[in-house]
Amino acid sequence: MKKKNLKKFNIRKKVKNTSLANKMRMLMLSIFIPVFALFALFIGFFSSINIQYKKISGNVTLASEFGQDFKNEIDLKMYYYATGSEYATGIPLVEVERALELANALSDSTSNKESQRSIRSVINLCGNLKERIIQISQTDGYDERMEQLEANVYILTELIQDYMYAYLYSEAEELAQLQQRMDIMLRVEFVLFGLAAVAIASFSISRAVAISRSMTRPIDELYGRVQSVDAGELIPLNPVQANDEKLQALSNSFEEMIERLAQQLELNKEEANKLRAMELMLLQAQINPHFLYNTLDTIIWLVETGKNEQAVEMVSSLSNFFRSSLSKGRDVITISEEELHVKSYLEIQQFRYRDKLTYELDFDKEIDKYRIPKLTLQPLVENALYHGIKLKRGMGNIKITGSRIEDKIMLTVEDTGIGMDEEELIRVKEALEAEHAVGFGMAAVYKRLKLMFGNQCSFDVTGEKNKGTKILICIPMVENTEAISVEETV
Repeated sequence: MKKKNLKKFNIRKKVKNTSLANKMRMLMLSIFIPVFALFALFIGFFSSINIQYKKISGNVTLASEFGQDFKNEIDLKMYYYATGSEYATGIPLVEVERALELANALSDSTSNKESQRSIRSVINLCGNLKERIIQISQTDGYDERMEQLEANVYILTELIQDYMYAYLYSEAEELAQLQQRMDIMLRVEFVLFGLAAVAIASFSISRAVAISRSMTRPIDELYGRVQSVDAGELIPLNPVQANDEKLQALSNSFEEMIERLAQQLELNKEEANKLRAMELMLLQAQINPHFLYNTLDTIIWLVETGKNEQAVEMVSSLSNFFRSSLSKGRDVITISEEELHVKSYLEIQQFRYRDKLTYELDFDKEIDKYRIPKLTLQPLVENALYHGIKLKRGMGNIKITGSRIEDKIMLTVEDTGIGMDEEELIRVKEALEAEHAVGFGMAAVYKRLKLMFGNQCSFDVTGEKNKGTKILICIPMVENTEAISVEETV
């Protein structure tokens, strides 16, 4: 990634974003709070009206009971008492006290001014009526009693009844006005509720559209980015700017993944180029002029000496050798093809070193179909011949084996050459572990195995001085190169 892009990328990653869940919670709160406030106002208003309505209607009911029989009952009882009738039961002070208590209760629960004036008059008149009744009870003369009855009691009960009716009228009027206000406020509430509903709906729709756009825009951009990557554009760009923190993190991670993928592809390309270079060097080493000249000279000598069949065999082996080396441009071949390649090489070399070299090939048939990098065994056999067998007096033997051990394949190249002492063996192993050159053939083979199989393969060298050297290769059982994952080779 370019430095400029990296700088922008880092700045973009520092931006604080809000998650979609938080946005939705904020949207729900912006809808719920106004609706709740409006509903609470609506309930509060009607609760207040309902309390007033119940209070006034209760006063009216109570006052109606007071006003219906009070005058007739008081007047009749006082008449019987004043005339000394056999129906007389005494003066009605209890009835007046009850009426006074009722009037005081109405006064406490009444808020209308006109009603208050009326009920206060009732209270005062009830007090006067009580005094007049007591005054009559203390008067002995019939005429005087009747005169006080006519002049005081009847007039006071009439006034009490009139003021009670005035109270009822005021309360009824207040009740009607309350009903009218309630109707007006109900209409106002419905209008306000409708306007608020429209406003909330408009706000909610606009916010929902904004949130939807804030989500779909980066998703569309991410989709376009994926399409461009799918088309092969593996250049890291600035992440898509998103208001949602998860989408932003997804975009950031996607660009980081593209950067790592581009770096990995570049690394793979470099490794492939190295692999190609090593293959080319191996091929060049195999078809060096000395090898080819010596092989052709041997063929000519066989022909001149009349050993035509052997010459044909050697030409066939040389043909198989070069055909296997090329292998139609494939980098990975089957073990059976690698076996044929090694056999062709050994057949050619045995014609030249018939007094120095014998060889054995022992491969299990069940591993023929599994694959290895091309030119894995031949360079090791060549090392065994030139650095082991040729430097030893007398005959030498090279044995190449291939077998299956559980889910692994074991390949060995063993010679009876001059071998290595302990110090030289340690130096070779350390150089292999550090991936330093240890003779071109051995280093190249080890590197190519590591490139293909990674940590799934092992490469070991053993031997003793004047007894020979043995190379052991352990690789996984692979029928096609796609069976090896990138993670397994890291």
